[in-house]
Amino acid sequence: MPNPRHALPVTFLTALIGGVVFKLLHIPVPWLLGPMLAVLAGSSVRKNLFRWPGPIRNAGMIVVGYTIGLSMTSAALHEMVRQLPTMLLMTVLLLLFCAFMAFIVTRLSGNPYLTMLMGSIPGGLTQVITLAEETEGVNLTVVTVMQVVRLMMIVICVPVLVFSPLLGLPQHGGSAPEISHPGVTLGSGDIARLALFAGVCVVCAIVGNRIRFPTAYLLGPAIGTAVLQAVGFQGPPLPSIAINAAQFMIGTYVGLLLKPGELPRKLRLLTLALMSGLLLVLGALGLSLLLTRLEPVSMSTALLSLAPGGMDQMGVMAHEVNADLSMVAGYQLFRTFFIFFAVPPLFKLAIRLIRRK
Repeated sequence: MPNPRHALPVTFLTALIGGVVFKLLHIPVPWLLGPMLAVLAGSSVRKNLFRWPGPIRNAGMIVVGYTIGLSMTSAALHEMVRQLPTMLLMTVLLLLFCAFMAFIVTRLSGNPYLTMLMGSIPGGLTQVITLAEETEGVNLTVVTVMQVVRLMMIVICVPVLVFSPLLGLPQHGGSAPEISHPGVTLGSGDIARLALFAGVCVVCAIVGNRIRFPTAYLLGPAIGTAVLQAVGFQGPPLPSIAINAAQFMIGTYVGLLLKPGELPRKLRLLTLALMSGLLLVLGALGLSLLLTRLEPVSMSTALLSLAPGGMDQMGVMAHEVNADLSMVAGYQLFRTFFIFFAVPPLFKLAIRLIRRK
């Protein structure tokens, strides 16, 4: 049965209500989670009333990719190069810990290991959901539930740990500039530069999609933005309304992809998701202790560098406690790109092995 003509406006208004409610309730990433859950609830009642074209979601992905590319400043890149062996070690250890947790959750829940592994990957919510959508044999609904619960655990537990006297706030932070610009406004010169970056981002996204680049609409713009900055162009930071709009576009699309009827053993899965999220926080804390032994950094800087949350949230907290922003951004960026470049080929290998068995 085809969608009615008013499906798109209904979807937009439903998602908007969800975002506003989540914003008023001060729930983390409200313009991603609010539209996602509102559209999910609405489409569960009247499926044919809701529609959200893929190109709208792709536009949101391009905006997010641009913001990731902006974070690749010279300070962050310098920190990534200087600490490359340590970053690789910490990232691999964290992923191995997540793979072990996924194995345990698989045994307890009965879900496929590939789905549990994707649900346990410590990447950004938007990026991991996109990667899950593009990976064959993965239950997107289960992955989304696991990732949302993990995000909530990170948002709750990491600030408590960072701002507690247990870690000891550092007396001297890094000299890197702030990586978030919540109240930025664009001037005429900024608009001209933004047009240049927008063109490059769109071209990189389209080319990346044509050559089957993993999460092309995200990584293509990120790489294009980073290259432009490396050759001397400075991309203007986006106002918060643009970031919120991008999350709105993506969250609404993901909400229509979710199918609660395909969620097996709901109560058990939610319980295991909470446990795995808490274990992931404890694992990051343990790795942070190791990092402080390998590098002359504070415990707060180490935890924010390794915490499996979004780089924007970790950057804000790093600024608040006067931690080393360039190191936090460098580690978070390295893990993000490592997951996007290394995980898809590993997943394809895992799928082949599972099918052979």
